[in-house]
Amino acid sequence: MIWKARKRLWCGLPWTFTIYSFDEDRFYIESGFFNQRQDEVRLYRILDLSVTRSLIQRIFGMGTIHINSSDKTLGNFDIVNIKDVMNVKEQLAELVETARDKKRVTTREYVDLDDNDSEQDD
Repeated sequence: MIWKARKRLWCGLPWTFTIYSFDEDRFYIESGFFNQRQDEVRLYRILDLSVTRSLIQRIFGMGTIHINSSDKTLGNFDIVNIKDVMNVKEQLAELVETARDKKRVTTREYVDLDDNDSEQDD
């Protein structure tokens, strides 16, 4: 594992039963106490990462990473209340790029160009 952390409460205490982790190929979410569940997403399926930080999260040094993925079971999901969120996001972003290059996966971005915008008026 490259990174592993427990989801934290609003006050920054790690008293939850959700554990996030990632290695070179996959991102894992383990949750539950009595009924446990483990989900995983291959890193090359992650399309976009973004960070949000509420006032309470900033006070306690945490944040939430929102992940857009093409995974069928998880789809888009959040990594909630993580310490040192910007560093974790950067590590994850670098691993995603490496995995996408290794698998030769590309995403297609569509640009809608309006014909009126591309013409110049004389």
